[in-house]
Amino acid sequence: MSIYRNAVWFVKGLQEYTKSGYEAAAKHFAPADLDVNLSGRCFMITGANSGIGKATAQEIASRGGTIHMVCRNKGRAEAAKDEIVARSKNQNVHVHIVDMSSARHVWEFVQNFSQSNSVHVLINNAGCMVNQRELTEEGLEKNFATNTLGTYILTTALIPALKKVEDPRVVTVSSGGMLTQKMNVDDLQFEKGAFDGTMAYAQNKRQQVILTERWASQHKEIHFSSMHPGWADTPAVQTSMPSFHAKMQNKLRTEAMGADTAVWLAASAAAIKQPSGLFFQDRKAVATHLPLASSRCTPQDEEKLQAALEEFALKFKP
Repeated sequence: MSIYRNAVWFVKGLQEYTKSGYEAAAKHFAPADLDVNLSGRCFMITGANSGIGKATAQEIASRGGTIHMVCRNKGRAEAAKDEIVARSKNQNVHVHIVDMSSARHVWEFVQNFSQSNSVHVLINNAGCMVNQRELTEEGLEKNFATNTLGTYILTTALIPALKKVEDPRVVTVSSGGMLTQKMNVDDLQFEKGAFDGTMAYAQNKRQQVILTERWASQHKEIHFSSMHPGWADTPAVQTSMPSFHAKMQNKLRTEAMGADTAVWLAASAAAIKQPSGLFFQDRKAVATHLPLASSRCTPQDEEKLQAALEEFALKFKP
């Protein structure tokens, strides 16, 4: 990992990714952008039982949208659903129990869901940062399986359903941490060298941004976007990055601040006036590489990523 990239990224983060960074950006938001009635539109949100996913679901439900919460833990999902319904007075909130790290489980879920449900907006929010190299039951490295392959299968499997509705969108919650990484397509499961969970996560988030760009060019009928929520005080940050959380706690954004751009991309008319495939931070399209960071990969490597994911996806398709 480049020392230069890390240093530039951290300084940028202190200025832009914190609570004060959000408050500065929010002065330029158009409040009317989210003055919308989402009744009749269906939103699938992964990892919706806590953190940014839950805050996103809450904001969309409060505007009348139908919510499909895709979560791994039934107890936490049902508790989150009850809270969202109580606060939004919106009964159209549904829980689906899916392990996003299991390729077969994701496939089975989409196949069943698509038979009787429509979806207008997919919000890929679920993610993990496992700090020790760990394999799933399918033999895949867990960060890769959840953050990259699970997102890939869910998105590509839902594309036919999305193309049937008006104003379809896919929003992927990435991370500014991806700016520290140049994609390494030859080691997608981190089998070489010492394992670093933070680096693995940032690689996955870089992969998500690349996939968003490629999907946008391949599926013009759908509006694709990725976004960085900033540094938010979520349960995932507390557990996966305890030292960072302890040092930065007073500077971290709230979950609602972290969710704001995802909600804007999913719900506002202003968002789809932006070109498809861009990466957003605080409702603005931003660069996907730091200056002079040498983090760009070749188009051939991007194609190789997509081909590798398609191969994995088909291997586990029921």
